[in-house]
Amino acid sequence: MAPPRLIATDLDGTALRSDGTISARTAAAFAAVEDSGATLVFVTARPPRWMTSVSHVVNHRGLAICANGALLYDLHTESIADSHLIDASVVAETVSLLRGAVPSLTFSVEYEDGYAYESDFPLGSWDRRFGDGRPPVASVLGRPCAKLLAYHQTMAADDLYEQVVALVGEMVTPTHSSGRALIEMSAVGVTKATALARFASRNGITPGDAVAFGDMPNDLPMLGWAGTSWAVANAHPDVLAAVDHVTAANNDDGVAVVLERLYGVTPAA
Repeated sequence: MAPPRLIATDLDGTALRSDGTISARTAAAFAAVEDSGATLVFVTARPPRWMTSVSHVVNHRGLAICANGALLYDLHTESIADSHLIDASVVAETVSLLRGAVPSLTFSVEYEDGYAYESDFPLGSWDRRFGDGRPPVASVLGRPCAKLLAYHQTMAADDLYEQVVALVGEMVTPTHSSGRALIEMSAVGVTKATALARFASRNGITPGDAVAFGDMPNDLPMLGWAGTSWAVANAHPDVLAAVDHVTAANNDDGVAVVLERLYGVTPAA
């Protein structure tokens, strides 16, 4: 059987280890995909500015669908190739509706070229370490964005997600990808799957040509689109229940284990 023409994988919690690094074994497996002539696509909630370390480790191989489908980022050139943004008016109305229903929410936004956040929004470890030095802003409104994020300090992630879907699910596409009550919203209809399907169609690749890997609910549309879907063993229960196969955990190089078998390569030390 011929190896897949397209490999699509989530990064954090899936292909990356829990400390955010890429093992030598996984980097070698990624190289084998491109060396075979197949297409490697990282499909991630990460913004482009968080892709620099990944790009360096994989020697600028592959493409990245960032911000849950809103941005297509070329790792070869480290530039944005395509974008699907939330209109500024929709951002403003979404924030207003959510804040009215859940007053303790705090917000941040991802742009194509940076980010902004309310002063009480808790920055993640990557932004604390690699932030661009811009001060927080009093309002996240006023311009189109790739992703709108809403955070609640005490709610459970799944509970907040259900509320957000009920309140604004017809205006934006909400999802979540961490254990925190941090809801990520893209333009309506924009998901990892829609961006991946659009890219694949442009390149004559069908779902049957594709294998996808993931671990969290924001990966479910992509996993449902791909002809073959894999979860790592540490995945969210909903993901484990939805996929065709389960591989080893992210810290045990589960994605590399499968890629080595698919492309007939010897595991890197």
